[in-house]
Amino acid sequence: MSFEELKYLIALKEIKGVGDILAKYLISELGSAEEVFKLPTSHLLKIPKLSERVSKEILNYKDFDWIEKEILWCEKEQIKIIPFNDPKYPKRLKECHDAPLYLFVKGPADLNNTKVLSIVGTRSCTEYGREITEQIIEDFAPLGVTVISGLALGIDGIAHKKSLEMNLPTIGVLGHALNQIYPSQHRGLAKNITENGALISEFSRNTSFDKNNFPMRNRIVAGMSEATILIESAENGGSMITAEIAHSYGR
Repeated sequence: MSFEELKYLIALKEIKGVGDILAKYLISELGSAEEVFKLPTSHLLKIPKLSERVSKEILNYKDFDWIEKEILWCEKEQIKIIPFNDPKYPKRLKECHDAPLYLFVKGPADLNNTKVLSIVGTRSCTEYGREITEQIIEDFAPLGVTVISGLALGIDGIAHKKSLEMNLPTIGVLGHALNQIYPSQHRGLAKNITENGALISEFSRNTSFDKNNFPMRNRIVAGMSEATILIESAENGGSMITAEIAHSYGR
């Protein structure tokens, strides 16, 4: 994808009222993200699902400078920006209607490994939960699985660490941009993950750090995998959201 088209793709998601689903619909209707910004209001208003307010937001958007800087920063930091229509975009995730318009990816992991397993669970795990997590990964290791989790404390971190120990590629999906690591205790773990696996985010550096972003990242965890295993959770725990999303995806 050209620099210009990538710039317009990122800009499209910045428009208030345009999410992943509508953005992909507009691109399918008009052929490219750039074309969305080049159409006059009268033409935009004829597009089904696009309101007058959102049409004006698109036409009035001028803040392209930071997007160009973001793309150049990603190149400098060896972070790939993978659009939903790129062959390298995770195929299983693409099947999900609400899949992100693009992903920021740091690390060499194959996002389309034939065997991908998500393991999630509580931050306050028991010793039994730790043992079960490690045992599951040991049992799956001969199959060459890629293990996905959310880089959180507890079960997520255990799953990532055990995968590294077993020389399995592991992918950490973040609820914030790739210029930071949360929790800070996992900075070293995150660095190790990028050597054989990957860190993934849908958030640019322009996105505020918000706890509401973490439930959003759960659809990526569930959507990229063939199956999701939930190990210990409170009844209303965040991992239950991942399990429910996985169920809705048939995963």
